[in-house]
Amino acid sequence: MTFRAPVQDITFNIEHLSGWPELTTLPAYADFELDDVQAVLEEFGRFCSEEIAPLNAPGDEVGSNYANGKVVLPDGFAEAYGKCVEMGWPGLPHPAEHGGQGLPRVVGAAATEILNAANMSFALCQLLTDGAVEALLTAGSDQQKATYLEKLITGQWTGTMNLTEPQAGSDLALLRTRAEPQDNGSYAITGTKIFITYGEHDMAENTVHLVLARLPDAPKGVKGISLFLVPKFMVSDDGNIGDRNTVRCVSVEHKLGIKASPTAVLEFEGATGFLIGQEHAGLEYMFTMMNAARFAVGVQGIAISERAYQQALAYAQDRVQSRPVDGSSREAVPIINHPDVRRLLMRMKALTEGTRAMACTAAAWQDLGHHTDDKTLSDLSEFLTPLVKGYSTEMGVEVASCGVQVHGGMGFIEETGAAQHYRDARILPIYEGTTAIQANDLVGRKTLRDGGVTAMRLAAMIGETEALLAAGSNEARAVAKRLAESRSDFEDVVAYMLDTAKTDPNAAFGAGVPYLMLAGNLVAGWQLGRALLAAETAKTQGGDPAFLSAKITTARFYADHILVDTQSQRARILEGADALLSAVF
Repeated sequence: MTFRAPVQDITFNIEHLSGWPELTTLPAYADFELDDVQAVLEEFGRFCSEEIAPLNAPGDEVGSNYANGKVVLPDGFAEAYGKCVEMGWPGLPHPAEHGGQGLPRVVGAAATEILNAANMSFALCQLLTDGAVEALLTAGSDQQKATYLEKLITGQWTGTMNLTEPQAGSDLALLRTRAEPQDNGSYAITGTKIFITYGEHDMAENTVHLVLARLPDAPKGVKGISLFLVPKFMVSDDGNIGDRNTVRCVSVEHKLGIKASPTAVLEFEGATGFLIGQEHAGLEYMFTMMNAARFAVGVQGIAISERAYQQALAYAQDRVQSRPVDGSSREAVPIINHPDVRRLLMRMKALTEGTRAMACTAAAWQDLGHHTDDKTLSDLSEFLTPLVKGYSTEMGVEVASCGVQVHGGMGFIEETGAAQHYRDARILPIYEGTTAIQANDLVGRKTLRDGGVTAMRLAAMIGETEALLAAGSNEARAVAKRLAESRSDFEDVVAYMLDTAKTDPNAAFGAGVPYLMLAGNLVAGWQLGRALLAAETAKTQGGDPAFLSAKITTARFYADHILVDTQSQRARILEGADALLSAVF
C-alpha cells in the first residue's frame, strides 16, 4: 500500500500543543511561519512516500550484506540517500551556521517520524548522524566543528555511536577499548565495538565514528571513559578525504527486523582518533548523543505505529469477510464493520496519536528550555524523555501486533507486510537503553533526585487541563473524569516511590517499568485531552469538520479504553512488591 505522511495531524499538534506562538518569539525561530512548516513537511512527506517507502519491503527481503570487508545495501538505498542529501532534508533541525536549516525541534521530530514511517532501516542512518551532530555541538573543539559538522549536517558524511562491546552491553564500566596518546596529539584507538548501526556502508563518502575508550591512566569504572572522533577516512586540514583509517567491519548481524540497516562489528586496530572535550568526560558527552537518540527512538515507535495503522486500516476497508452481527446485511461485509476490528483499529489510532502528541510537547519543551535557560521547562522535557522512549516504543510493538491481528492469518504471511512492521518494531524497546533502563532513569534521576518536584509539577499542569475539560462539552467532561482518576494514580505512585526507595530500593526500582507505563499513558492521555479542547475550538472557527470530529472521538476512546489502565499499574506498583521480590526461579 502507499504510505501517506500524517501531516495534518502533525501540524495540528505543532499549532495547538507545542506552544508554537511562544516558540516563534525565540530569536532562533522568529522567521518561521506555520504555513511554511506545513509546506516543508508536505513536500518531505511526498518525497518519502515516493522515494523512500517503496524501498522498505524489498530492503527487508534482501537485507544488507557483508563480503570481504564491505557492506552492500539493498538496491536503491544509495540513490535515495543521494537525493535526500541533494534536497537538503538531513539538515532540517540543525543550526544554519553549520549548514542546516535551523527549524525547531518539533519540526525535526515530525520529519524524523515521517522518514522512519516510510522506511525505518533507511532512516536509522540519519538518526545516528543526528546524535553525532548533537555531541559535537556540545563538546567538539572549534577545529572539529569546522572540519566535520557541516559535512554531517548536510548528510555528505554520516555518523555512528560506538559504545557497546562484547563484554560491555549496558554496563559501560566494563568497557575495554584503549586510547594511546601519540606524539602528534592524536590517539591510537584499539578494541572491538558491536551493534554499530551503519558502522559500514556505501551511501556516503565518509563515516565519522564517535567512540568511547579508556586512556592508559584512566580510573576504573565509568569515570574513566573518554570520547574520541575516529573518521573512516582521514581528513586533511582543508577538509579533503585522505587514506583509509585502520578501522574495519568484520561482520554484520543477522537480525529479526530492520534487516536493511547494517548492524556492524567494528575492529579498531590502532585507528587514529581525536579526543572530544576533556579527558575522562566521555560518558557525559555521550549522554548528549544518547538522549538525542533515545528521543528519536521513541519517535521511531510512533512512526512504526503510524505505518502499521495505515496498512491495517486499508486492509480492513478492503477485506470482505463474514456477515455483521447486528444483521444489517445478509452478505459478507468489509471487516471494518465488525466491532472487534473497530476496537483494534481505534486502539492503534489512539496510541499513535497520543504518543505523537506527547513527543511534540516534549520536543517543544526541549527547545524552550534550551533557548530560554528555563530550568523548569528543561526539567519537564528531561522527565518526558524516558516516557517518549519507553512508552512510545512499547506501544509501537503493541500497535504493530494489533496490525497483524487485523490482518488475521494474512498478517502472519510476510507478503502482506504487516509482519515486517512487527519485526521492525521489536528492537525499539531494546536499543538505546531498554525499557527497564528508561524506567531506572525515570525513578532515580527524574523522580528521586529532586524529591518528586518535577513529577508533581507535571501533575499540577494536568490538573489545570482537567479543569478546562470539566467546564466543556459532554465529551470533554468524560475525558476530564478519566484524566483526574489517572492523575491521582500517578500522584499515589510518586509518593510511593519517594517513600519506598529509602528503605526498599528493590521494591521501588522493581516497579519502575509499571511506573513508566503509567506515566507515559497519563501524559499521552493528557495531550489528547488538550487536543480535544483545541479541536472543539477549531470546529467553531471553520476547521476541517471530519478531521476535528475524529480527533475528539479519538481522545474519548483513549480516555475510556487506554487511560483506565493506570489503575491496574497503580495496583501492581503499590501492592505487587512482595510477590515480585519473593519469586523463586
